[in-house]
Amino acid sequence: MSADVTLAARIGAAVARHVDEAVAVRRDLHAHPEVSRAETRTTALLADRLRAAGLEPRLLPGTGLVCDVGPTGAGEPGPAGAASRARGRVALRADLDALPLQDRCELPWASTVPGVAHACGHDVHTAVVLGAGLVLADLHAQGELGRGVRLVFQPAEEVQPGGSLDVLAAGAMDGVDEIYAVHCDPKVDVGRIGTRIGPITSASDEVSVTIASPGGHTSRPHLTGDVVYALGQVITQVPAVLGRRLDPRSGVNLTWGAVHAGSAHNAIPSTGTVRGTLRCLDVRAWEFAGQVLHDAVEQVVAPYEVEVTVHHTRGVPPVENDERCTGLLEAAARDVLGPDSVVLTEQSLGGEDFAWYLTKVPGAMARLGTRTPGGRSYDIHQGDLQVDERAVDAGMRLLARVAAGQDG
Repeated sequence: MSADVTLAARIGAAVARHVDEAVAVRRDLHAHPEVSRAETRTTALLADRLRAAGLEPRLLPGTGLVCDVGPTGAGEPGPAGAASRARGRVALRADLDALPLQDRCELPWASTVPGVAHACGHDVHTAVVLGAGLVLADLHAQGELGRGVRLVFQPAEEVQPGGSLDVLAAGAMDGVDEIYAVHCDPKVDVGRIGTRIGPITSASDEVSVTIASPGGHTSRPHLTGDVVYALGQVITQVPAVLGRRLDPRSGVNLTWGAVHAGSAHNAIPSTGTVRGTLRCLDVRAWEFAGQVLHDAVEQVVAPYEVEVTVHHTRGVPPVENDERCTGLLEAAARDVLGPDSVVLTEQSLGGEDFAWYLTKVPGAMARLGTRTPGGRSYDIHQGDLQVDERAVDAGMRLLARVAAGQDG
C-alpha cells in the first residue's frame, strides 16, 4: 500500500472488510446470551472466528480466552520492514457475560434464552474487540503493525469482585504494558466517545446488615429489642454518618435496595436484614470506608439492645483512567472518527471490573456512543436496551487505531 495513505485510511479500509462479520457476531451473541462464568458457547464462537483468521486463541480456565496479534518481540519486522520498537504489548479487553433479566428489545436477534439478555452491551464490546483484532491482523499481515496486541475476552464482569481477577490470576496480562476498553453509553451519539482523566466509574461493594433480638409483641417494645425500629435507624442514619466521616469529594454513596423483616403487623420479628451497595469514586477513601461502615452501624444500633452483623463484600475499585492513555484514546478517536468525536463524560457510580487491570498497568476506558442522533436514550441494565449498530464500526476504528500506536 502506498506510503502516503494514512494509518486512519488503512484502518478504515480494513474495518470495511470486517465490520459486517463483527455485526453478525454481535447479533448472534445477543440472540444466545450466557450469564457469568457460563459463557461456553460465546467462548467457542470467538475461538472459531479467530482461528479462521489464522490466529491462535488461548482458552482461559473456565470460560473466556486471549489471543495475540502482531509482533511477538522487538526483533520482529515492523512497519515498512523496520525493526519494531521495543515496546510492550497493548491489550484490548471485552467482557462476555449477559444479565439475568428478560430481553424486551423486540428485534430479530432478540434473546432466545428466557430470562437472560445482553442488556449492558457486552455483545457490542465483544464484537468491537473481535473486529478490531481482525483489523490489526490485516495490518500485521501487510507489515504495518509495529507492536504486539493482546485481545482479552473476559468472563464474569457482572459479578463481584469480577472475572478480571481470574484473567489476572491466569497470567493473561503478563507482558502487557497498557490496556484499553470501551463501554456502551446510550446517552452519547453513535460516532462519538466519552472520556475523562481519573475516576470514570465507582468502587462498588455489597453490604448487608442483619439485626436480631428475641422478638415480641408490638404492645411491649420495651421488653425486647425492636428489630424493625433499629433497622430504620440503620437505613436513615448510617448513610448520613458516612457522609460526615468520609471526605465528601470522594463521592461516597450508600444506597439500600432491599429490606426484609417480619410478617405480622402486631409482632416484633426476631430478625431483619437490609441490603444495599456502597459506592465510592476515590480509591483511597474506598480502602477504609468499610471500617467506617462497621463502626457507624454498631454505634447507631447500640441503644436498642439488639445483636447486629455487618457483611461488607469488597467489589471493584474505581476505574481510574491514566492521563497519558486517555490522551492516546482521544487522539485516536479524532483521527478515525473526526475532530468533534470526543466529549467529556460524567463520572458514573456504576462499578466496572476493568478497574482491576488498571491496578497492574496503565490504561483507559472510553464510553462508546450507541444512541442514534435525535433518537431515544435507552438505559443499560434494562431489557429494552437497543443500540445503533454503527457503534460497532466506530469502536473497531477506535480500538484498532489506539492499539496500532504511532508506528502503524
